[in-house]
Amino acid sequence: MNAPATKPAASRWVLWAPLGLFALFVGVVMVALLRPADREIRSAMLGKPMPQFTLAPAAAGLPGLAHADLADGKVHLVNFFASWCVPCAVEAPQLAALKAAGVDVVGIAIRDRPEDLAVFLRRHGNPFSRIGADNDSRVQFEIGSSGVPESFVIDGKGVIRYQHIGVIQSRADIDAILSAVKEAGA
Repeated sequence: MNAPATKPAASRWVLWAPLGLFALFVGVVMVALLRPADREIRSAMLGKPMPQFTLAPAAAGLPGLAHADLADGKVHLVNFFASWCVPCAVEAPQLAALKAAGVDVVGIAIRDRPEDLAVFLRRHGNPFSRIGADNDSRVQFEIGSSGVPESFVIDGKGVIRYQHIGVIQSRADIDAILSAVKEAGA
């Protein structure tokens, strides 16, 4: 009588390998879902001078904005915003608080219309000393801004010192910006 043939151990691994690979794949996907990647894109321009630009006035009664205006010896907060941006309306009181604290807030309106901007400023207040019209988002892209709202602290020499991505919405956000303004002025 012949003894029954047994399968070699190597062939068993071949049978279980697809299941093992699938389990590994599921594990990697679960880790990625539980710990999502950071979606904030930091500007590569931090620590560098503002790019050269000249923007026409975006709002009646306020001057436009040029890179030379940001290298006048004073620290500025440059806020990228738009009238069509709902989060921009949410941060309007915080920008007013920064202005009240002595920060020179200048705006760059992204792809906006003067009439819409006028309504926005009447409704939400105007903390800006200047507003430039970036109708094609050229300056926004050159500075490395990833969206609106977004704010940058610029020192008196026109160098980008700090970036705040998204809505300025809490006292902690205001304090961080005030700290960056103080440091940029030192």
